[in-house]
This record gives sequence, C-alpha cells and structure tokens, in this order.
Amino acid sequence: MLVSLTVGKVDAGVAVLLTEDKRLIEFPSILLPPDISSGSIVDITVARNHQSEQAAQQAFQQLQAKIYQTFGTRTPEPPILRCRNATQTSVVLEWDPVQLATAELRSLSLYRNGSKAGSIPRPKDMQSTKISGLAVDTEYVFHLVLRTSAGTFSSERLAVRTHKMTDLSGITITPGIMPAQLRESLAETAERVGAKMIDQVRIDTTHFVCTEGRGPLWEKAVEMNIPVVVPDWVKGCEREGRIVGVRQYYINADPRLRQMGPASGGSQHHNVPSHGRSQSMAAQQASAKPSPMPSPRTEITPPTPEQEDGKSPSPEPGSSGNGSANGNGNGALEEPTDREGELTPQAAAADASGDESDGGTETPDGVGDDEKRLEAGAPPSEAGASPSVASFQDVAL
Repeated sequence: MLVSLTVGKVDAGVAVLLTEDKRLIEFPSILLPPDISSGSIVDITVARNHQSEQAAQQAFQQLQAKIYQTFGTRTPEPPILRCRNATQTSVVLEWDPVQLATAELRSLSLYRNGSKAGSIPRPKDMQSTKISGLAVDTEYVFHLVLRTSAGTFSSERLAVRTHKMTDLSGITITPGIMPAQLRESLAETAERVGAKMIDQVRIDTTHFVCTEGRGPLWEKAVEMNIPVVVPDWVKGCEREGRIVGVRQYYINADPRLRQMGPASGGSQHHNVPSHGRSQSMAAQQASAKPSPMPSPRTEITPPTPEQEDGKSPSPEPGSSGNGSANGNGNGALEEPTDREGELTPQAAAADASGDESDGGTETPDGVGDDEKRLEAGAPPSEAGASPSVASFQDVAL
C-alpha cells in the first residue's frame, strides 16, 4: 500500500506529516530522507509481515507455557510432623523439609494444645525441635503452621503422651570415654531397661555417659546442656525400677552420696504413720533439749533477837526449847515450806537458832547472822545494818 504524505514541519525528533484529507501524523524524523524540508512530499509503503507475526506468536506461547510450568503446577505442601522421642518431661519432634515450590517463606510456628508454643528458627535448615518442661504422664497435641506468600498450610495434629516415671524406654544414651568392659556392661544394662544407645550427640540424646570429661562428644554434650553422668546412673535406674535423679551421678559428684540400694530404715520410716512420726520427732527434740535449771531463789532469814548481857533469852513458861522451832510459842518465827514439803532456808535458820538456844551456847553479834545468811544463799549483812530491814515477815518478840 503506497501512501503520499506532505511534510508540514520537521523537528529534531518528530516530523509532522499531512494526509490528503488534512490529518496530522507524527512520524519519526530519523526515518525520513535527510534532505527533506517543509512542503516535501514523501511516499510511504505499508505492508503486513506475516512471517514475523507468526514467529512472535510462537515465542509468546512458549513463554506462557514456561510460566505455567514454573508457577502453576506446584504449590507449597503442608509439613508432616512426627515424634522422634518422648521422655517423662520432654518431647522431640521432627518433620520433613518444607516444600515451598516457588513461594516465599514467611514463618514456621509450632502449636501445643491449640496455643502457639513458639516459632522455629531457620525453618529451611532445622527439621527438629525439643520441647521441655512437660508434665509426667500427660498427653499433648502438637501441629505446625507454615505461612508463605502463596498461603497458610497446617500439618496434621500429632498426639504425644509423656512417659511415666517407671517407663525407661525414652532414655537415649550417648557413650563417651570409658573402658571397653564398662561400655559392654552399659550396653547390656541399657538393653535390659529398654533404653537406646547412639554413637553421636543429637537433639534426642537425654544423657551422656562417660568416666572422663574430655573429647569432642563430651564438649558437644556440655554445649547442648545434656546431663553428663557416670555408668552407675543407668544401673541405679535398673535397680530402682524408675528414673532417678542425676545430681549424685555427675562425674565430679561424691560417690558416697549415691544410693546403692533400698535402705531398710527408709522403708520402716515410711511405714510409720504421720502422727506417730511427729510424736517421735517431738519426743526426740524434747529429750535433746537440756532440762530447765531451777531459777535461783534468794531468801533472807531474820536474825535472832539480840542477846542481852551475853545471856540467851529464857523461853516462855509452858514452852520447851524446841518450841521456838515449832512456831507455837511466843518469840518463834513461822516456818514456810516449799512445794516439795522441804523446809526453806528460813526454817533451817530458825532451827539452828533454836538448837543454839537449847544448848546455851552464845553467838557473837553479827557473826551468827552472817553465817545464817550465807547458808540461806544471801550475801552477808553489812556492819551496823538493822536486822529488821532485811526480814520478810514480822518477828514477834
């Protein structure tokens, strides 16, 4: 098709062409001959290129098929969750590598009993995790949730039950440096109790057993915070029929603290009722305490009446020399007795004064008083002190 056009204006990049019916057409000036100017008439031939059109159509179809094969046939797959190992207080879960197809990973989260337990770090690299701090003999339900740019995908629910204290099948042992004979004995003991032995330290390793704390496996176990115990721990579990604590079986622990067998005293102690144990403990504490000492008592006895002219006072008529001690006659001091029926120091002092009066012996002033005060446990009286000041009771003369 041949078309004649008149050049109206030529600019640096675009030329304005006019048709016969006065229509404006912008045409690249670089495609026009170099010697044209305004008013020039150019002939332009227009034709359809079928060969190029078919080639372009084929290229487009191939591109569409490639896009469909790449992005339209595969989608992300839900993760498949499994239980690798379970103990009394922990569970080790594992899953296959995540299949994202062409989608971008957003996150991979673990849910426990319908609640989010946490996000998996580096989900493209990690394929297992360990959940600790669980209750003994309790059932838990876990599932994974995969979030991608192509949508959210959840795994099937996995029900896992933790073991009882008497179930030793969840123990996974990694042996370290120890004698060959001891290693064979450890393998036999582990087989009897149902435990597993592996040669490498993995996430499901529950205990690292060795006799010397050295080597790459020991370093990895310490780095992963795995208990490092001696072979006696496995034997202790077999002996007790249940899982035992590891504190007494550490490498640097004192062997004397380990319980080598069920103690008879302990069983007898458990058979005693709780109230009986409390009474026996109270009796032991009471016997262990020292008996309370009687509080000291200081009693001051009244002195004897002063003798005149060195002569002892004559008793009243009708009363003998012992009457002054019995407290029935005049001039006698009352004798208070303590709770046990024994005479108090006051009575003893009164008896002593009565005996002296009967015998007719004279006691110098002040000397007898001091002796009686010392016998009663009181300090000696000072010189010149009045006898009536330190007395408890009235003295009838």
